[in-house]
Amino acid sequence: MIRVLLVDDQSLIRQGLRVLLELEPDLQVVGEAENGKTAIEMVEKLQPDVVLMDVRMPVMDGVAATREILQRFVGSKVLVLTTFDDDEYLAAALRYGAMGYLLKDTPSEELAAAIQAVHKGYTQLGPGLVEKIIAKVPAVAPIPTASLPSGWGDLTPREKEVLQLIAKGASNREIAQALFISEGTVKNHVTNILNRLHLRDRTQAAIFANSFLPHLDI
Repeated sequence: MIRVLLVDDQSLIRQGLRVLLELEPDLQVVGEAENGKTAIEMVEKLQPDVVLMDVRMPVMDGVAATREILQRFVGSKVLVLTTFDDDEYLAAALRYGAMGYLLKDTPSEELAAAIQAVHKGYTQLGPGLVEKIIAKVPAVAPIPTASLPSGWGDLTPREKEVLQLIAKGASNREIAQALFISEGTVKNHVTNILNRLHLRDRTQAAIFANSFLPHLDI
């Protein structure tokens, strides 16, 4: 069971999230907090697995709370859920250790899946947010082949095609449609790419691809 703490200054939002998340058999909402300061106190008391954190709140905002929670409580993970896709909030939250950043228009089933993924240690970013991060990555000089991850040569031509589409922000469904393969096959290719390149998740794959692929002959 994944124990979740809800942090949002709007009680109606918290109530709605509780109802939606508790429909999932492996999610349990163990508490609620209306600001970052209370969230820190609740994390210390309840020791949740995942903190679902809003950004703009009175008393203490979600970014400051995220920083303190992840400094003090090593086992907790923070997933930001907010209305704001502001670059500054996004960069600060991830810099302080948040495992994901989603917007509040995220469908409930995708939110539940994101919480489950964050609990496992995978980063989760909403549509369009990967591109915002990549845009902040400094341009790199051409990369010598010897500097590439050892698994690069093990990628199949199809996996390299999938990686190119990941770099463009395509979802598994969009990749499947573009390459005329099933979503299950896409998932297998993504898993192989991450394993062979020793990358943690799809976000790292996108950053890798945008940094290195322009300099390679593929």
